[in-house]
Amino acid sequence: MVSSGRLPSRLGQRREGIERALSERGIALESLLARSNLDEWGSEPIRIGVSGGPDSMGLAVLAWAHGQQVLAVHIDHGIRPGSHKEGAVIADALAPFGIGLLEYRVAVEHGGNLEDRARQARLARLRGAATAHTMDDQAETVLANLLRGAGLIGVGAMQPGARHPTLGLRRAELRAVCEAAGVAVLDDPSNTDSRFVRNRVRAELIPLASTILQRDIVPILARTATQSQEYVVALDLILGQLANDPAELPAVLARHRLNAQIVAGLGLRLTSAQLEHVREVAVGARRGHQIVHAIEVRRRHDKLVFLDRDGAVLLTLDLT
Repeated sequence: MVSSGRLPSRLGQRREGIERALSERGIALESLLARSNLDEWGSEPIRIGVSGGPDSMGLAVLAWAHGQQVLAVHIDHGIRPGSHKEGAVIADALAPFGIGLLEYRVAVEHGGNLEDRARQARLARLRGAATAHTMDDQAETVLANLLRGAGLIGVGAMQPGARHPTLGLRRAELRAVCEAAGVAVLDDPSNTDSRFVRNRVRAELIPLASTILQRDIVPILARTATQSQEYVVALDLILGQLANDPAELPAVLARHRLNAQIVAGLGLRLTSAQLEHVREVAVGARRGHQIVHAIEVRRRHDKLVFLDRDGAVLLTLDLT
């Protein structure tokens, strides 16, 4: 990380301007940085998944203000008309901050469960890049996972850290960063499409629950996620003393361990049914399985291998 005092004078002046503009809104830039997990990247360049929306653009600017070298990664799903032009808009908006853009195009066919298939295709390409999920996203994930019948891991939602550095920030704060920095953002119309469960959780369920409780439930749900994560950590410690071979563990513990390894290695969260399919491959009950649209899992001797649609290895787990 490079301190703000060592930024070239022109960039330093830009940072000071952002800091003043945020202060006028009652927001302290240093507070935003302190509540993020950008320090976990150390001096390494940070890769950030950027959609062009205020959350990801705000994170890119925050990382720059933190003095880090930033590379933005943009995924075009090709779902919306004209989406192929968004990369150029994003590149122009980030160029004044010395942030480069790496752009990928992935094919996601229209049909059932479009939201999840697009997400899985995006994750397969991002490969560990940081994402700008906020405390609001965390709360929505807790509720959406509960509605899908998730257990302890699902309620734990996203883990704060280098991959999710802004879970301590609110969505409105990242939008304020963009406005203070004069960064143009793209508002994705799919974020208000009522066909998607998460959008209805955001637009209807969370406001209703906040009205019922007469308080903002987002921090409460985020705290619930943190408590669930603490239980998961304790369970992982216990599992660390047991056999690594899924065949030697009760199915529920085997799924738990596989889930932790898949999340750590791919940033991919699977449903209980998908995890059971992975476990069956691991214990030899299946030869292989396509767990999501773009990722297949196979067992090769004492290894569990995850492959993308082109056959490239994304993750290898040792089963011995």
